[in-house]
Amino acid sequence: MNKILSKALILATFGATFFAQAQLFSTNNRMDKLEGFDQQKFSWGFYLNGNMYDYKIVLHPRYGMDVNHNLVTSKPSYSFGAGLIGKMRISDDVDLRLEPGLQFAERELTFNTQSNDQYQFGTLTNPAFTPITLKDEDKTRVIKSTLLDIPVLVEYHGLRWYNSRPYVAGGFNYIVNLQSNSGSPEDNMQSTYRSTTHNFAWSAEMGIQFYFNRFKLTPGIRGTFFLNNEKVADNPTTPPYWASAMSTIQSRAIMFVLKFE
Repeated sequence: MNKILSKALILATFGATFFAQAQLFSTNNRMDKLEGFDQQKFSWGFYLNGNMYDYKIVLHPRYGMDVNHNLVTSKPSYSFGAGLIGKMRISDDVDLRLEPGLQFAERELTFNTQSNDQYQFGTLTNPAFTPITLKDEDKTRVIKSTLLDIPVLVEYHGLRWYNSRPYVAGGFNYIVNLQSNSGSPEDNMQSTYRSTTHNFAWSAEMGIQFYFNRFKLTPGIRGTFFLNNEKVADNPTTPPYWASAMSTIQSRAIMFVLKFE
């Protein structure tokens, strides 16, 4: 269902862009629209987006790799999100934006870490553990996330050309993972994957703003990259097949955003 909605949103984005360009280059429609809109000190709107979330993983040199073979892999998926827009005009060229929203994401981690049994007797730096036989369901973790994303963006836009203008934006995000399981006493031994609840990220965005008679439409592309390590260690008695196989794990996302103001 998420994939269908995401694809529909992406198609709608390209369709809206095509329609906007048709309006822009129409020889019968050269009058500037919403001429005073960007002179407002404050304005608001909303946005819809399709997203692709994945993980950037740095593997533990012992438990996460077997010679040159990576034992943990990540598979991304497509989903969607929505949010609100609050804009404050700073100058003719710069705006400050607050765009809180909800992002829904699903990723899959595969742990081919049975070879870690070779360390069961422990080393000087790693304790001994009792190995278990990993079943197929033990090797895969499907991670569903509901993210409250609060980005603060500084937007710089170029000069308006008829009823369009390009822009770039960048800033920082505070992101709350509402499905982190960080407070759960259960861990991967009980098939519960845990990650941090409170996270920080940076974002960069670019796109084109199109002006119509009653609203402004903005298709854009945004990248969001987590700054902190989202890993929550497994319990001390859990064998090093899961969280211990990773040194750091950080979310990253590419979004197709459609804004209405």
